[in-house]
Amino acid sequence: MSEPVLLDVADGVATITFNRPDAMNSLDVATKEALLDAVRSVADDPAARCVVLTGTGRAFCVGQDLKQHIEILQSESSDQLFRTVDEHYNPIVSTLAGMAKPVVAAVNGVAAGAGASLAFACDLRIVADTAGFNLAFAGVALSCDTGSSFTLQRLVGPARAIELMYQPRTIKADEALALGLATRVVPASDLAAEVAALAASLAAGPTVALGAIRRSIAYAAGHTFDEALAFESEMMTLTGSTADHAAAVHAFVNKEKPVFEGR
Repeated sequence: MSEPVLLDVADGVATITFNRPDAMNSLDVATKEALLDAVRSVADDPAARCVVLTGTGRAFCVGQDLKQHIEILQSESSDQLFRTVDEHYNPIVSTLAGMAKPVVAAVNGVAAGAGASLAFACDLRIVADTAGFNLAFAGVALSCDTGSSFTLQRLVGPARAIELMYQPRTIKADEALALGLATRVVPASDLAAEVAALAASLAAGPTVALGAIRRSIAYAAGHTFDEALAFESEMMTLTGSTADHAAAVHAFVNKEKPVFEGR
């Protein structure tokens, strides 16, 4: 059997790939456990200066594996269905959203349910023109999970988030771009090259500073203005003491292009 999640780290870019193409990269227990291991690994790996999340085949990720879901629902261990949010989905998305480095979703196909939620937790979403999003939760009489109650409304606003959740449908790439769900839409044949160029650029950047910017924006979303200012001060102290900052200032004064080492 192929591994359900692939992890590759090369040239500063960690690529996490859903690898169940015959099942539309749906999330069974083995895939969720492998994904949690992968995101935790790259979060703590200094060699991973940018993270890319993508899928194989026709889908990015269609969320919960409903075939396994039905089997568990009909079994004597049906309480496992309710534990999976706390055991899998919450730690996966909190690690993905909280790591101090850029995270890019390369949305190669449909992203539905928890798959859409995972894409929304990334900083940037580069979307193939043949792909789309579907907030499928209400369609199977479930509430939303994997952080989408937080991330979706920050992308499209509360009213539109409610609409998309109440009446699930596939949001095609062009509409996703107009709504703000997609950062950029590219031809499907160009997706890999576009994401590789973007990830390489981010991986070559000042990793601590990019991570601090990411953390600052996330912190400010749930705190007061004064609290956000205080956190910015902390992040400025952190980044001001890095080797990358010293190198960048030196390069600026000498009219040179800085080379960042991510520290």
